[in-house]
Amino acid sequence: MTDTTRTAPPGAATRTTRDLTRAAVSGWLGTAMEFMDFQLYSLAAAIVFNKIFFPDVSPAIGLIAAMATYGVGYVARLAGAVYFGRMGDRIGRKRVLFLTILLMGASTTLIGALPTYATIGILAPILLVVLRLVQGFGAGAEIAGATVMLAEYAPVKRRGLVASLVSLGTNSGTLAASGLWAILLAVLSEEQLLSWGWRLPFLLSFGLMIFAVWLRRNLKESPVFEGRADVVDGVALSRTEVESVIAESAATEPAAKSSSAGSAGSSPVTPPASVLEAGIRQRKGKAFFLALGLRFGQAGNSGLIQTFLVGYIATNLHADRAVPTDAIVYGSLLGFVTVPLVGLLGDRFGRRPMYIALTLITMAFAFPMMLLITSGSTSALMLGMVLGLNVGVLGLFSLESVTMAELFGSRTRFTQLALSKEIGGILATAIGPVVAATLTAVTGSWWPIAAMLVVYSLITLVSAVLAPETRGRDLVRMEDAV
Repeated sequence: MTDTTRTAPPGAATRTTRDLTRAAVSGWLGTAMEFMDFQLYSLAAAIVFNKIFFPDVSPAIGLIAAMATYGVGYVARLAGAVYFGRMGDRIGRKRVLFLTILLMGASTTLIGALPTYATIGILAPILLVVLRLVQGFGAGAEIAGATVMLAEYAPVKRRGLVASLVSLGTNSGTLAASGLWAILLAVLSEEQLLSWGWRLPFLLSFGLMIFAVWLRRNLKESPVFEGRADVVDGVALSRTEVESVIAESAATEPAAKSSSAGSAGSSPVTPPASVLEAGIRQRKGKAFFLALGLRFGQAGNSGLIQTFLVGYIATNLHADRAVPTDAIVYGSLLGFVTVPLVGLLGDRFGRRPMYIALTLITMAFAFPMMLLITSGSTSALMLGMVLGLNVGVLGLFSLESVTMAELFGSRTRFTQLALSKEIGGILATAIGPVVAATLTAVTGSWWPIAAMLVVYSLITLVSAVLAPETRGRDLVRMEDAV
């Protein structure tokens, strides 16, 4: 009975519960791999890259340089979002997700094999940036594709819960990377870590890539993509071809009406022109900018809490480097409760009320969180990071996974979702740590970090207030929600 149970949304191609399970595992694993790769890099940038790739500068400048190499990956992510996003809307989600996992895995593994500055000089950081760009190019459409795939597979009433598995993937990847680094910091000496220990997490990611590639080979295409009115033989019609269908439908409509009495029960041989027209005539922009605003809070908070604070606590507060890493591990463990709980609450009460509540809490907690972190107490520091991570990052990410997919129409969902995620990532996650490093160096204080958390969350709050409620929206519809 399980294999014949329909799980696809109304109007979409039929999928079984087993298909949904495979899609869920694939989406979770691919996103876990993406965020494990990026978290491995971000922690390495905060802990060791300033010493092995930028050793001839002061610690503060080295941290800024390392954060900059972290940020360049987000530029490549934007290029990947454009390239693979259009491909995903044109030829399907499955094929794109297969390619992105290969690019991410290969580049991450090669980072672990790079020679250091002491071996080849300036060429070392140049090669690091090149691999970071390749990694980002593949990752630019990974999380967007996984989000789209899960949202389009999920039953309508449990869409928030199912789509939150993407967020659990990010959490799993963050936890795995942070756990690996925590082990390395605990068992290796400084000399061992800098000479060879930092390479191990990158090299170990190769095995995960092989498994993820195997899994995606057996995944069926998104039921919504196959059910779209503009998809013929697995490929979407171009705009010119859609215009032609609309024109032909308009020309034959009078004849169809005059003969309808004698042809009752017959079915159309072309896609319904009204559906196609709704998808291509709608003026784009509103949904995209709302999604960008919704992305800003989570992305900005993530860059500050999960990346910048790790280096700041070790460099500026002179705490043991294992303390912030352990805090991220504990926060990620708690996230296995936070993420699905927020997904369920979003299914129960709607996306907008949950967004408003979480952003208000994050804004109110920003300065108290930094007071806890800078109090000098290890337990207070860890409590602040754990709470900030779960409310301001993971909770918002759980909502983002489904809300952004629901905002966009099926014809351009992959492209628009990928672009809004990656542009938000560049403006917030990539630039944020560099700005925070600069402001804290100039002011000699922690308050710019709290202020940036408030600003990021405020942008998302305003976007949530302006956005429509998307819970339960038909994802087969080709036009955007606004």
